[in-house]
Amino acid sequence: MKKLLLLALTALAALALAACGGNENSEGSDKVIKIGVNGADGAQWPVMVELAKKEGITLEVVEFTDYILPNKALAAGDIDLNAFQTISFFSNFVNESGEDLVPISTTVFAPLGVYSDKITSIDDLQKGDKVAIPNDASTLPRALNLLQEAGVLELSDDFGITGDETKITSNPLELEIIPMEPQQTARVLPDVTISLINNGIAAQAGLTPTTDAIYYENSESETVEPYINIMAARAEEADNEDYLKIAELYHTPEVEEAIKEEFKGSQIIIRKTAEETATMFENMLKYYK
Repeated sequence: MKKLLLLALTALAALALAACGGNENSEGSDKVIKIGVNGADGAQWPVMVELAKKEGITLEVVEFTDYILPNKALAAGDIDLNAFQTISFFSNFVNESGEDLVPISTTVFAPLGVYSDKITSIDDLQKGDKVAIPNDASTLPRALNLLQEAGVLELSDDFGITGDETKITSNPLELEIIPMEPQQTARVLPDVTISLINNGIAAQAGLTPTTDAIYYENSESETVEPYINIMAARAEEADNEDYLKIAELYHTPEVEEAIKEEFKGSQIIIRKTAEETATMFENMLKYYK
C-alpha cells in the first residue's frame, strides 16, 4: 500500500511540474517560441537562435516544405510565429481562409531580376525580342510591373498587383511576352533576349540580381511593397513582448551580416515600423476583398 501511495504521489508531482513548466524548455529556464520557416538552414536562423538565448528565449525553428502549412500551423497554435512569405501572399491567404493572423514585422526583400545572355542593358532591347516571364499568379504581375518601371511597356491604371498581359496598354517594341513555369525562366535564357527570374530560382541557377541582372527591383520603390517578406503571429498575440523581441532581433546587425554573407545581396533587410507594416497589410487586403 505504501509503495502504491509513493507511486501516486510521484505521478502527481510529475504532473504538477509539467503544468508549471508551461512554455519553458527542458531546463526549466527559457521561454520556448516556435517559428515556422521554409529553409531552416538559412544563415540567419542559427544567429537568431543564439541572440534569442541571450534574451532568455529558446527559439525553435520549425521547417516546412510548402507555402500553406506554415500559416495553417500558426492559426492552429502549433507554432507561435512564421517568417517565410511576402505580405501579398500572406494577405491573400488571410482573405481566403478567414484566419485571424497579422504581420508583426518586416523581414527581407528578395529582388526580381531581368537577366540576359544577349544584351547588357535593358535599353538594348530590339523590336520583336522575346521576353520570358514567370506565369504564376503572384510573379506575373510583378514581372510586368518591373518591365513598366524599366520603361519597356505601359500598363493600365487599374493593373495593381493582380493584372496580366491583357492590361498592357503600350508595347512600342512589340516584344513577345512569353509566360512560362517559373522554373523554366532560368533554363530558357539561351532562347530569349531577356528573362525575368524570381530570386529563389535565380539563386538555384547561380545568379544574383545585384551582380548578374541587367535590371532589378529597387527595394525603395513603392511598386515592390507587396513583395516584402514579413513575420506573422495570431492577431490576439500580436503584442506579445517575446514575439516582438524576436521580430526586433531579426533586424540586428548580426542577422543582417549573416544574410548578406549567405545571399550575396540577393536578400535585403527591410526595417519598417509596426504602423507601416500594419498599413501595408491593410492596403494588401483591399486587393483581395
